[in-house]
Amino acid sequence: MNKQNKQIQVEEDLLRYIQETPVPVGEKLPNEFELSEKFNAGRSTIREAVKSLASKGVLEVRQGSGTFVISSSTVEEDPLRLARYTDRLQLALELFDVRLMIEPEIASLAAMNADDDDIAEIVALCDEVEGLYLSGKNHVRKDIELHKKIAHCSRNRVVEELVPLIVSSVYTFASATHRLLLHETIETHRAITEAISKHDHTGAKCAMEMHLIYNRQMIIKLIEQEKRIDP
Repeated sequence: MNKQNKQIQVEEDLLRYIQETPVPVGEKLPNEFELSEKFNAGRSTIREAVKSLASKGVLEVRQGSGTFVISSSTVEEDPLRLARYTDRLQLALELFDVRLMIEPEIASLAAMNADDDDIAEIVALCDEVEGLYLSGKNHVRKDIELHKKIAHCSRNRVVEELVPLIVSSVYTFASATHRLLLHETIETHRAITEAISKHDHTGAKCAMEMHLIYNRQMIIKLIEQEKRIDP
């Protein structure tokens, strides 16, 4: 394995170690020597992997103090840096409140403005998400691609700047619920896709609202369960 590939592998292993151990936000990582032994890599490779994860918002190197975890996800997964909010269910609820303000209208615009190529891509993404979901595989990235494509079809440049909000919400919801809304997700994704395919802007808006409401209701249910366990 060449040096670059080794560094990428160590970076992936280190991120997985942070996420799965887990190493809490604010906690210090083992020193360079210990990490070198743990991941069977040279100290220069460890140093580069740490530097890369620092650039992605996962780690912070504090001169004279060590390396600390500041997020359990990369900027790609958490573009708005919402990981600093520790109450994940409350954060998920607030993200859905904001999405309900804007995403049904985005779906409506997409239904009005999507061309045949756009529709073909949305249908293909919907099929892929459904296939991954039903087979028990990780569907989250394709789910995000679907929502991003719908936003792109709005033909509104400002809407595209709001995509990180949707990305953060999908990741936060997925990590909190672990596939609890399989059938509802599949059905509402399909309803959104079919409405856009028919250029039915009202149908697309209503289907997106239903999709978000299902998710929001699940978050409220989980918050209530958590309160009963830890009043």
